[in-house]
Amino acid sequence: MDPLRLVGTWDFRREVRDHRDGSAYTARGEATFRSEDDGRIRWAENGTLTWSAGTTPVTRTLFLVRDEPGVAAASSGWRVTFEDGRDFHPWTGGAVEHLCGRDLYQGGVTLPPGPPRSWELTWRVQGPEKDYTMHTRYSRPFEVKVSPL
Repeated sequence: MDPLRLVGTWDFRREVRDHRDGSAYTARGEATFRSEDDGRIRWAENGTLTWSAGTTPVTRTLFLVRDEPGVAAASSGWRVTFEDGRDFHPWTGGAVEHLCGRDLYQGGVTLPPGPPRSWELTWRVQGPEKDYTMHTRYSRPFEVKVSPL
């Protein structure tokens, strides 16, 4: 699951279902994966969150960073970190977990073999503060090819 395969621009659609009150949210926007000079990959998202009461702009920045040499990890050799450098989870296929306070994030990335045209990220979050499911589908933007006349 080499994250270098993701470098470029992706459209995303995120569906969030709050299991406490049944509310639903949808976010649409653009995610950009860019190689940084220090070897990290910047994962920046900009979009609009929509729900029954309205809309609001949303952004987030994560980084994909290489594991430190000698670190035993059940990952691809990469980790996802928050913008401030805090660890989030290994970048790997299959299930991953992240404890955020007393809330447990359980999720995973589904990335097809070969050059991906789309991929998915799913989280199930449960705890005293949160109870929701979030599913995001990333896809390459549709490109219109125009033939010369």
